[in-house]
Amino acid sequence: MSKGKPFIDRTEELMTLEKEYTKAAASFIIIYGRRRVGKTALINEFLSHHKGCNLYFLATQEAEEQNRKAFRDQVADLIGNELLKSADADWLTIFKLFSEHTTEERKIVVMDEFQYIGKSNPAFPSVMQKIWDTVLKGTNIMLILCGSLITLMQQQTLDYSSPLYGRRTAQIRLKQIRFPYYPDFYPGKSEEELIPFYAITGGVPKYIETFSDCQSVEDGIDQYILNPQGYLYEEPYFLLQNEVSEIGSYFSLIRAIAMGNRKLSEIAAWLGVKQTNIPKYLKTLMDMDLVEREVPVTESNPEKSKSGLYRITDNYIAFWFKFVYPYRAFLERGEKAYVMEQIRKMFVQNYLSYVYEDLCREKMWSFSSMGLWNFRFDKLGRYWGPICGEVDILGIDTIGGDMIIGECKYSAAEKGLNVLHTLQEKARALEAKTGHSCNNYVVFSTSGFSKGLKDEAARNPCILLVETFSPKRN
Repeated sequence: MSKGKPFIDRTEELMTLEKEYTKAAASFIIIYGRRRVGKTALINEFLSHHKGCNLYFLATQEAEEQNRKAFRDQVADLIGNELLKSADADWLTIFKLFSEHTTEERKIVVMDEFQYIGKSNPAFPSVMQKIWDTVLKGTNIMLILCGSLITLMQQQTLDYSSPLYGRRTAQIRLKQIRFPYYPDFYPGKSEEELIPFYAITGGVPKYIETFSDCQSVEDGIDQYILNPQGYLYEEPYFLLQNEVSEIGSYFSLIRAIAMGNRKLSEIAAWLGVKQTNIPKYLKTLMDMDLVEREVPVTESNPEKSKSGLYRITDNYIAFWFKFVYPYRAFLERGEKAYVMEQIRKMFVQNYLSYVYEDLCREKMWSFSSMGLWNFRFDKLGRYWGPICGEVDILGIDTIGGDMIIGECKYSAAEKGLNVLHTLQEKARALEAKTGHSCNNYVVFSTSGFSKGLKDEAARNPCILLVETFSPKRN
């Protein structure tokens, strides 16, 4: 978060960095993740607790030589060696001079956006390998390489083919902030009020911060997303342009999924291409945490399942491709009011309700760890198929043989006994299919429950009613 605001979450990541810092030997940490996910903020928070001889270097997309000279000058200033500034020193010499500089506290070197140097010079990871093996490995220096281009960072630092493979002492793939931390960003808002904010910002700290001063989600959409001058208006272009070479192909693929084409055959038909042309693009998007392949939770061999569906996992990307990209012609003509009207019509039913389902499934793991049931499921997800149609929540204890089935409803109407009766029918069909026992039911609702359903839940302890995310036991 920005200066002056509390640093929220990232407890495990900070613990990892602190553990590496306390080692007697040298540490080599890789930090990577998508743009704006908070990598630099994490590093700055860590460095704020260690005020010793720290070198933070932000690489640019300039040539390697320009980055080397800038790095050289920073090292020269830090160790007080003016002669170094005028020397045509190579990377190895610069790091050697830095490592020989005596300090009371452990030295930390951060190379942020590391992948840009490797992109300029593909041999640079080999240079860093030599620096680590011959200069840094025998010191107590802490080296952090950080980058926001996920595919490049993997290729340059983590893949088996990389010269740096096997040398890291820890790695952190920074993900989006989870929904339970949202009350810390938006104090005073209820869980139900926070769901639309999460549905747009998707746990990306920069987006969260941007919307924190908005009275409503609609205000934020109007000001930052639908406004061609707003920084989020073209965010997906910036997110993808350095990661992929055929940005048009990837945009078409993401849009196909956003429009509801989730099977491989449907995506191919919508794009008008052969199915065999698509998997390589999907793999790249999955590596970037933008898309995932989902199979029914009952599948015993997910990798070989023919029931796989593809979905966009990044909330902002999903929202943008559903509500912004198709309407760009209107927005460019200044017809923002018309686009906002379309969003109001479709936002809850066609988008927000699915985000709510994701949050409900995430909450189920917390409920299970709290011991709300007399068994613990080890698989949780959705089910779809000819046996009983669609099921929002299905948790399976593959060892004990128990299951729990549930439904999520984000709507204005309270939920009644018909929801429970439908779940009971589906449970019987799934029992016949899986051989497991399904006697527990859970219903999530943002608008409460009918008296009949609450009375039934009061009589039957196997029925759990959850209003938004708060479980109600009678």
